[in-house]
Amino acid sequence: MNIAPLDLNRLGTTVGSTTRTDKADSNSDPQAAQDRFLKLLVAQINSQDPLNPMDNAQMTTQMAQINTVSGIQQLNATLKGMSDQYSAMQGLQGTSLIGRQALVEGNRFSFDGDEASGAMALSGPASQVALDVMGTNGELIESVNLGALPAGQHAFNWNAKGIDPVRVAGFSVRATEGGQAVTATPLSRSAVTSVSFTGGAMSLQLQDGRTLGYDKVRAFM
Repeated sequence: MNIAPLDLNRLGTTVGSTTRTDKADSNSDPQAAQDRFLKLLVAQINSQDPLNPMDNAQMTTQMAQINTVSGIQQLNATLKGMSDQYSAMQGLQGTSLIGRQALVEGNRFSFDGDEASGAMALSGPASQVALDVMGTNGELIESVNLGALPAGQHAFNWNAKGIDPVRVAGFSVRATEGGQAVTATPLSRSAVTSVSFTGGAMSLQLQDGRTLGYDKVRAFM
């Protein structure tokens, strides 16, 4: 007897006089899908011609098909659980960043009263490092000798007493080793005031008013 393969799209319905379930999650429940499959299979067996019974190969194929669908549903449920756990971990990580200082590429100072703060990243060790504070008109406000520094990221503070922050445009870094220039990347420091999530991506709101993606932050202090 040749029977039509079970339509797995019909597993959202029941057999006989019963109606489609109203529960939204029943279609994604592996156990519920198996139950519906068995009801449809039993219905086909009961309606078959006794003189021309169901082919065993067809039954085996249909059983393998429902096992495949059930396995995919279980995998989807597992992945959803992992995604929920990851989102929860992101939330905890985000709250732990509030109040910490973020280092991002840029040459803007962060002012706190008479003290201005910034940072830099050196590509290699430098025997001489100098900080140049630049004004809004392009003038040099002050040059500060920072001495020798190893490779890596370094934070610094500048005494801006008596200087209006509005006059300060930013800073630049000059670094040398053995008379050769060392690449120095200026970094801005700003406290994280809040975090938000959009489409699973974390954004940071900084004290200086900027909103940046988490991937734009070089480090936290």
